Amino acid sequence: MLILPIAGLAAAGTLAACGGEGGSDADGLSVVAAFYPLAYATEQVGGDDVAVTNLTPAGQEPHDLELAPSDIAAIEEADYVVYLKGFIPELDAAVEEYASDKALDVTTAVDTIGYDATQVFEDDHAHEEEAEEEEGEEHAHDEELSGTDPHIWLDPVRYAQIGEAIADGLAGIDDANADAYATAADAFTADLTQLDAELTDALAGRTSDAIVTSHAAFGYLADRYGLTQVAISGLSPDQEPDTQRMAEVAHYVEDNAVTTVFFETLVSPDIAETLAAETGAQTAVLNPLEGLTDEQSDDGDDYFTVMRENLAALQTALGAA
Repeated sequence: MLILPIAGLAAAGTLAACGGEGGSDADGLSVVAAFYPLAYATEQVGGDDVAVTNLTPAGQEPHDLELAPSDIAAIEEADYVVYLKGFIPELDAAVEEYASDKALDVTTAVDTIGYDATQVFEDDHAHEEEAEEEEGEEHAHDEELSGTDPHIWLDPVRYAQIGEAIADGLAGIDDANADAYATAADAFTADLTQLDAELTDALAGRTSDAIVTSHAAFGYLADRYGLTQVAISGLSPDQEPDTQRMAEVAHYVEDNAVTTVFFETLVSPDIAETLAAETGAQTAVLNPLEGLTDEQSDDGDDYFTVMRENLAALQTALGAA
């Protein structure tokens, strides 16, 4: 799928806008972005001088993205590509094949963290009779959480750095509008600085630091604001936790008086609801902002409205409301 004949690419080019949101514009730069937060940042920085195609449609989990021939054509024909290496392996291969000289991997713009830096969990209920098989399961879980956490945009400070890197990249291929990109990036940074201050102030009086989440998407949020993330599952939101992990997290919820188990908008809440039912906790949405739902897109929601909804949910769950 990734290596198409030239004729096939030319034919697919007429469908380039079908794989996601947005499309190309002959009067401005054509930029392909991997998924919502990267598309949104590019739109904010590029303004009217850039037409952004989001490869991941509203309502779809980007982890599940499969590239169509039209997407490959869009990547090849774009002036610039903004992606996050390691998040969508199929896209990484397409960028390497067709856009290696015109792409920004946003992980190069920030200091990244590993899952082990924020995935804090200590099992105080270890028993001497635990079987070696159970130990093997826990070791496997640890390995699932190894590597770099890709959810950079959930830290407003790092997200601003991504915006600045996008501005620099666009200026490198469109010098005539370099000042406009820089000005827009400054405005984007100012908005994110304000959001960061809101989060800091609103969470200052919390009575708990613990956020129990359906999957390990909130490491950067936890890192920025001094929270403790305990994830039921690993990187993939569709991953099923083993029974040992469910029991350990249940003990954590009960021992630390955790009131809320968070689930996400684009995946099933079943695991979170099961854990909440077992522990007497309630459930609430904490949105990792990998994409918007169809309803959010129709309602005009964006990164800032969703992050403020996240803040309200955190205030309630952590006793800061």
